[in-house]
Amino acid sequence: MSKKLLLSIIVVLLITNVATMLLWRNDQSNESALDDETIDTDKPVASIGGKDISYTDWMKALKSNYGENQLKSMVDQQVVKTLAKQNGITVSDKVIKRDIALLTTMQGVTSETKLKELEQKWTEDITYRYQLEALLAKDITVSDDEVQTYYTKYDGQYQFNESVQLSHILVSDMETAEKVYSELEDGATFSLLAKEYSIDEATKDNGGYLGFNSVDTEFLPDNYFDIVEGLEEYSYSEPFVTTNGIAILYLHKSLPEITFTFDELKPYIRNELALQASNQNLIADRLWDELDIKWIYGE
Repeated sequence: MSKKLLLSIIVVLLITNVATMLLWRNDQSNESALDDETIDTDKPVASIGGKDISYTDWMKALKSNYGENQLKSMVDQQVVKTLAKQNGITVSDKVIKRDIALLTTMQGVTSETKLKELEQKWTEDITYRYQLEALLAKDITVSDDEVQTYYTKYDGQYQFNESVQLSHILVSDMETAEKVYSELEDGATFSLLAKEYSIDEATKDNGGYLGFNSVDTEFLPDNYFDIVEGLEEYSYSEPFVTTNGIAILYLHKSLPEITFTFDELKPYIRNELALQASNQNLIADRLWDELDIKWIYGE
């Protein structure tokens, strides 16, 4: 398996974990209105065709189906946090920003508020992942030569290229472009105007969305990036001439370049190589033995 593919799988697994945690948190937020004061535990929590589901049966089902896994996840988080503090293990802000940037590029169009919420949760999960790696790898020997060789070969996969998230409306003449721009200025929605006016068949049905593009991409006209430099996030440009027609750009998100030196990446590569060499899964189970843990599902 190539290292690039392996990195992609790791990122996908991280996203899956993040999504699961977000869904759980969402469920918790929905349940927050149902506190002890609003639920009469002596009455059924649901009734279907005269057949009742009691509060007790509901609680038993929750504990049986979700309780152990959720409690274990909470214990894992606290175990890693506690041991990381004891061992002085921290995660570089720069590494966290790089991983957040990677995760951001895998999002579709996201509001500024929602993205900030995601970034906060991602920060927690990224920190947990790297601290767990460091704890599992701390007693495994990896030579500096091995780390240097790996870095020399795969350096590029750890760097992040400047990227922008764009949508566009492409029309055939300036008169139409000015009409579209006027409607934007009057408060019309960019994506709806793209569906109505854009001649780019590949993107119009998706509101003109172009996704995230690295600034060295060959798939967009060069002057798109010249225009982007003058835009703020969540804003649109005036009409401008391109090789394909007249365009109006919308900049959703701009992500700066993030690059690392060998010394900055060395501890993270060392941990990765250590776990590969020992064929360890990225789970916290064996760390439980280092702390005095008691929980309702056993010792």
